[in-house]
Amino acid sequence: MSDSETYKRQAAERAIALVRPGMRLGLGTGSTARHFVDLVGAEVRKGLDIVGVPTSEATARQAGALGIPLSTLDETLELDLTVDGADEIDGALRLIKGGGGALLREKIVAASSRRMVVIADASKRVARLGRFPLPIEVVPFGAATTIRRVERATAALGLAGPLTLRRQGGKLFVSDGGHYILDCAFGAIADPQALAQALAFIPGIVDYGLFIGMASAAIVAGPAGVESLGALD
Repeated sequence: MSDSETYKRQAAERAIALVRPGMRLGLGTGSTARHFVDLVGAEVRKGLDIVGVPTSEATARQAGALGIPLSTLDETLELDLTVDGADEIDGALRLIKGGGGALLREKIVAASSRRMVVIADASKRVARLGRFPLPIEVVPFGAATTIRRVERATAALGLAGPLTLRRQGGKLFVSDGGHYILDCAFGAIADPQALAQALAFIPGIVDYGLFIGMASAAIVAGPAGVESLGALD
């Protein structure tokens, strides 16, 4: 296991201690969240009684193969805890998510949870968001005009950089919800809140990968050990 994967595993191991019997648990998506789901599966095999709500079809397949009882937000309207990864996290617990293309479902599940705890390796800690391109989920219909509106709105905030529709296997990437992902290489984002507000009013945008005020805590593992940000309890 590489150092990065070791740190991801360490963060997931700390997070599993937050899981209690009877919890309704949001299961995140991505390379770090996969470690957490594996650990939940191991605890379920030992007799842990929880129900999980996955944030993507990929996580649903992983969790199902591990024997984790699954539900949906239509069946389980409120969750006790969601544990998910992040592509970037700053000191105010603001996140960029969506590198795996699941940002919409991740945000819906997080918003349905009493607490969201982020797990990450230390490379995801940043002083200012934006080193990782911001993913924006857009409706395929009229995507070109939506991109133009994003360019104009972000230019007004002093942000510029390549805006690229994500591709996978030579084809446009399509999310679980049937949408495209627009990756926006803005660089440092001076005012994430202002950017979120600007994007929220653009027709054609389903959602965006800025998670502001959603994470209650983060567990970050790296060469110096495992540290927590915010309140874990």
